[in-house]
Amino acid sequence: MSELAWENIITGIRNSREVKPRKTGTTMVMDVGKGISETLSILQTTSNYIDLWKFGFGTSVFLEKTLLQEKLKLLESYDVLTFPGGTLLEVALLQHHCRVFMTHAKSLGFTAVEISDGTIPLPAFRRKKVIECALNAGLIPITEVGKKDPKRQPTTEQIAEEALQDLEWGAAWVIIEGRESGQGVGIFDEAGKVEESYIDRIVEIMGSQVNALIWEAPLKNQQAYLIEKFGGNAGLGNICPDQVLAVEALRNGLRFDTLDRVSSQLMRRGDWDPNQTEQDCNAAVQLTGKS
Repeated sequence: MSELAWENIITGIRNSREVKPRKTGTTMVMDVGKGISETLSILQTTSNYIDLWKFGFGTSVFLEKTLLQEKLKLLESYDVLTFPGGTLLEVALLQHHCRVFMTHAKSLGFTAVEISDGTIPLPAFRRKKVIECALNAGLIPITEVGKKDPKRQPTTEQIAEEALQDLEWGAAWVIIEGRESGQGVGIFDEAGKVEESYIDRIVEIMGSQVNALIWEAPLKNQQAYLIEKFGGNAGLGNICPDQVLAVEALRNGLRFDTLDRVSSQLMRRGDWDPNQTEQDCNAAVQLTGKS
């Protein structure tokens, strides 16, 4: 990475941020129709902070083949993994063997695939076979647990146990369903507020494996909560492409929602005194890594 605009002047004030390529602290964006020029502009500005690029639900079906291939090559050149939405795979399973879908996804230029059963039922033995199918095609399997219908939500125990099973079967990451709305599904209530007891139970069951989770969190309050809960390297998904830097600011304590808590901690510990002027300081306080 070339020198940043505020290099050695302003740094994040939370725990050190993982850099690409990374397994934890991933940011997964959700694209529902960005053009080539717009995608290039986003990548030029934010590619260092984007790990996964999802073509939401079935949107890639409506792109011309050559255009989609060009876009996928562009994303790969910026070291961003790409995959079609899990809903598209579910549709494919209704029409074909999974090998047909995986082979075509690979030929188009996708580097990963999302495996989900958010709409259709998919028994565990078939889920395992689909993960194997992705691996055999040379694609990185990323699974998703949870249901899209608010009336058919699994228990937190079911979510955690399925995530652990997927990881054992070869999934690189497991996405926790949150939909585009972030309301009434997964760990969110109907207003989009995080159900803290749900997360605590998932952590209790999964232990350190919780670091392999990507929490779909489209709303700022959800992102801020998860960052406070797991630190700046929380896995976050369903991020709008034009909000990547805003989320990175949250991760690093450079936004009110996460700066407020950090500044309060520094004052309580005596590491920063608002009444002490710069002239009174013996040396500049080094904030990096103190939260």
